[in-house]
Amino acid sequence: MTTPAPAATIWDRHRLGITVGSVVLIFLGAIEALAVTTVMPLVAADLHGDALYAVAFAGTLATGVIGMVASGAWSDKVGPRAPLYTAVALFIVGLVIAGAATDMYTLVLGRLIQGLGGGGQTVALYVVVARVYPPSLHGRIFAAFAAAWVVPSMIGPFLAGAVAQFVHWRWTFLGVAVLNVIAFLLVIVRLRAVDLRTQQDHAAPANTAPAAGRIGVRILLSVVVAVAAVAVGFASDAAPAVGWPVALAAIVAIALAIRPLFPSGALRAAPGLPSVVLMRGLVAGAFFAAEAYVPRMLMERFDFSPTIAGLALTTSALAWSAASAVQGRYGERLGSRRMVVISLTLLSASLLGLVALAVTRSMPWAVVVLWGIAGGGIGLLYPRLNVLTLAYSTPADEGFNSSALSISDSTGSAVTIALAGLLFVSLPIGGSGFPAVFAVSAAAIVIAVLPGLRIGDGPGATDADAVSAVSRSDPHRG
Repeated sequence: MTTPAPAATIWDRHRLGITVGSVVLIFLGAIEALAVTTVMPLVAADLHGDALYAVAFAGTLATGVIGMVASGAWSDKVGPRAPLYTAVALFIVGLVIAGAATDMYTLVLGRLIQGLGGGGQTVALYVVVARVYPPSLHGRIFAAFAAAWVVPSMIGPFLAGAVAQFVHWRWTFLGVAVLNVIAFLLVIVRLRAVDLRTQQDHAAPANTAPAAGRIGVRILLSVVVAVAAVAVGFASDAAPAVGWPVALAAIVAIALAIRPLFPSGALRAAPGLPSVVLMRGLVAGAFFAAEAYVPRMLMERFDFSPTIAGLALTTSALAWSAASAVQGRYGERLGSRRMVVISLTLLSASLLGLVALAVTRSMPWAVVVLWGIAGGGIGLLYPRLNVLTLAYSTPADEGFNSSALSISDSTGSAVTIALAGLLFVSLPIGGSGFPAVFAVSAAAIVIAVLPGLRIGDGPGATDADAVSAVSRSDPHRG
């Protein structure tokens, strides 16, 4: 009798190296994200850059768009290895500049370079997943990425707060840079023997000029998107009479420039992949704009120390990881529509609760609980959008579609954070701008309902509209 072959896993011997290397990079990215969010109120106060508080977050996300487009195009052409190495190196350089900054403008410069590396790294890792793991394991590897946030979630915000409170906030950047150098060497060793190219990559095209031209246009458009998104952030440093027109003009420029970087029909929430990409930007913007101000509200409004304020981020990140694990195990059984309804309900309830607490200035510990609920909502949905993007993709457009998803994520976050920052300084509500920030995030969740109900379950699902839309779409048009 023939013994059945063991089921494939992400920890198989021939996949172990790439799994470990990818998870380590995600782990360090989680450490950095949670640390910066925790200490940024102290950084802005120390460098006298309160007006640039929002752009310190939004700028990183905005330049990440350039890294994503370049990395996606580069990965489609020669494989993801070189883009990944370049991106990690830029990420480390940005951390060092930010950690050594003596004024807020230098810190923002470091964050912009860091964004280039972080954006490119995200897309390159998505392409690695598509080329190393079969579709049946995509949910598992993205759940492992989410699980890489567990330890940082438990210790990252608290440790970052303690480092900033008892040593100096600079080491939240420089310490992560040192760890990234060590991890970079580990990843090089792990990936050295893995062939990450497809058969198309091995075959030299007869004429690469048209493709190079398209890549050049996409990178140029990504620069326009990034510059406009940064302009929205810097608008908060100007008087409202100047800042608001600048911000609105920049948003129009973003809408025009981003269309060719998205699948066809994304901005009108066409069924299937276009709605997946659009929804990613809306929910990311809602969540990360609010998260940038949760620790700040706890410190400024309720006099929490940095170490204790970080507990809100810890609670949220742990809930995110737990919900992602649920998605990895039960995602196919639940289906996209049901997960969307659950996720958006949790997010909207949390954000509306934060609006109420910001207005009443009461129950500070409820902020921690509500932000944990928000983490569960976003954690259930995020990996599902990753899985659907790859399900709607082919080897020829994995890089483009992964890039589009990440561009939507970063652009939506950058613009929403920047608008929230502009509202924070110009439209205080109830004696503070905090209610305005959380109200903007809640509005983004309401808008996300439309694409959320149209994302489908992938080409193999019975959602005929979604399948038809994918089969007709040209992924290189907006």
